[in-house]
Amino acid sequence: MTGSAAHFPTLDESQAAGFAQVAISNVTQPFPHKFDHLLCDGPDPAVADHVGLHPVFFGSYDWHSSVHMHWLLVRILRLHPGLRSGPRIVEQLSAHLTTSHIEKERAYCASAAGRTFERPYGWAWVLELRAELERLAAMDPRARAWADAVDPLATDLADRLAGFVRSAPYPIRSGVHSCTAFALTLALDHATTCAAPGHAAVYADAARRWHLHDCDAPLAWEPSLTDFLSPSLAVATLMRSVIEGDEFVLWLERFFPRGIGLLAQPPRVADRADAQVAHLDGLALSRAWMLQRIAAVLADDMPLRDDMMNAARANLHAGLPHTVGGDYVGEHWLASFAALALGAVP
Repeated sequence: MTGSAAHFPTLDESQAAGFAQVAISNVTQPFPHKFDHLLCDGPDPAVADHVGLHPVFFGSYDWHSSVHMHWLLVRILRLHPGLRSGPRIVEQLSAHLTTSHIEKERAYCASAAGRTFERPYGWAWVLELRAELERLAAMDPRARAWADAVDPLATDLADRLAGFVRSAPYPIRSGVHSCTAFALTLALDHATTCAAPGHAAVYADAARRWHLHDCDAPLAWEPSLTDFLSPSLAVATLMRSVIEGDEFVLWLERFFPRGIGLLAQPPRVADRADAQVAHLDGLALSRAWMLQRIAAVLADDMPLRDDMMNAARANLHAGLPHTVGGDYVGEHWLASFAALALGAVP
């Protein structure tokens, strides 16, 4: 990167240490927990023991947040291997990411109750966890066992996600967990990092089919009160991974014909003790991540590039103070989105 994008903040040691403490605490904390389970044939005694059903991803308030808090531990270990909490991270990952534990998670996802469980958001985060383990394994051989343990679950969910998007005539354009553009962005990272070209082709085909002719994004409709993703930026970030060069620039100019407008202004959070309203702090962080990813592939002389980088910094500055030490409804997940925003743009 050159110019303004080269000076975007990255995860420093102090932040990594704080995020590690939050993540270690979260992945081992079973309560409070928002439990999601489909009752298929009547009462199910197993639902009283969510730790038994989910021996890996039982903590951090809900299943998907536990997945991306595990991802956060892996990313911290990769970016800051000398951190004082490194041995505790290794201990936690070694205890959770075992073949026997993952097989129970895999069995649940394959059950009648798990057919659409965490689709597509949780699925995508499992894929991103597997991708991050692959990157870590290239420099730390201990991670190979963790990656191998997670791989069968990731393969199952990649197959399932590919089948889902292949058959879906429309995307899900939301700012919450159902957003297909965000899911496919993470899934493409997995397919590229873990050498799954068949899956990558399916994801790219869906992205083109759904979004290649999108234009004039309805920015005035954003944000909704409970968004933690920008529907418009999520689509643009996905297309940045699917089309390149002049084709992407022309697409982006059609999609944002008047610039990014109010997306540059960080969202206002009225109640950080409300689990849904607190999503808006995550929106600021995910905007920062998406804006810099898009800007990184634009030419230095494009005005939109500088606008996006300035907006990314403003949103990052607004979201970062609330990642550590706030109400648990935010602290159980926000640091992972901050780590996305502070990670090097691939």
